[in-house]
Amino acid sequence: MVCMPLGLPRTDQLTSLRIPNSSPKMSLEWLVAWSWSLDGLRDCIATGMQSVRDCDTTAAVTVACLLVLFVWYCYHVGREQPRPYVSVNALMQGPDATGLQNGFVYCQSPECVRCSHSEGLNQKLYHNLQEYAKRYSWSGMGRIHKGIREQGRYLSSRPSIQKPEVFFLPDLPTSPYFARDAQKHDVELLERNFQTILCEFEALYKAFSNCSLPQGWKMNSTPSGEWVTFYLVNQGVCVPRNCRKCPRTYRLLGSLRTCIGNNVFGNACISVLSPGTVITEHYGPTNIRLRCHLGLKTPSGCELVVGGEPQCWAEGRCLLFDDSFLHAAFHEGSAEDGPRVVFMVDLWHPNVAAAERQALDFIFAPGR
Repeated sequence: MVCMPLGLPRTDQLTSLRIPNSSPKMSLEWLVAWSWSLDGLRDCIATGMQSVRDCDTTAAVTVACLLVLFVWYCYHVGREQPRPYVSVNALMQGPDATGLQNGFVYCQSPECVRCSHSEGLNQKLYHNLQEYAKRYSWSGMGRIHKGIREQGRYLSSRPSIQKPEVFFLPDLPTSPYFARDAQKHDVELLERNFQTILCEFEALYKAFSNCSLPQGWKMNSTPSGEWVTFYLVNQGVCVPRNCRKCPRTYRLLGSLRTCIGNNVFGNACISVLSPGTVITEHYGPTNIRLRCHLGLKTPSGCELVVGGEPQCWAEGRCLLFDDSFLHAAFHEGSAEDGPRVVFMVDLWHPNVAAAERQALDFIFAPGR
């Protein structure tokens, strides 16, 4: 306990201080050090207050406003994060998604913007855009707004060589084929993992027989031959049963920077053409994506024609094209040549900005 007799001078007060188990000399040194530390703290506070007074008021208010806006933006963006890929371990343990038949996602809703071509589609898209802008911002939405507002005119007046069936984003550079550098990172990553994808395909293909289609494969309509696909992601929806059979390929999708995985225009699958197959000319649904084909098995006599320009696949190499152009595929080889096999994945068009990608994921979310 500290004893402080009232009415004594300061020097007498100091000498009267007593701290248990301490000598008078030590008590005096302790008090002096304590007094010095208080003086230092007072000086520090005074210096800080003077610095605030000297600061330009306008600059301080501007910084404070920017900080508040940044916190507000982070809060609103954080309220609805983009849907990430499900981990492979979760797929191994989780139940199959609803609406799966034979491992393939079939659209069950007449309201699906990917499959419906009703007159109310543009109104539905505009409603989705308004809802997105209310949650986030109109900033960077000019091109999407223009595209939705004039969608009917764009789709009806497009030249026959390029006519997407669902959504056309204006002012995007157009070309039937794109150079590998358009999505260099993802192209190189896919090509480095060529053997991994090929091995998982070969394990799947062993289940084929002449009498039945193995579970998980889908037969597509063609005028001649056979075209089957094995989807890991179909119209933005993961197919868990199929992903469990190709875990390393599915993990690879999560490493791609520009893979479309959160809206109805995103697909990833293994595509197999048997000899004698012809895929007739058709258009894709949109110009916001590039379709990437990684050649797994490419016998002679196989050809892809996009916008009237023919190209051939090569094993271990990626081919990028805009499938909103009129395109067709052929396998004119013999039975001895075997099937043509590619791994197909949809990537973002390189000129679709990040803000536009987030908005399009929201507007064309599966089931919306």
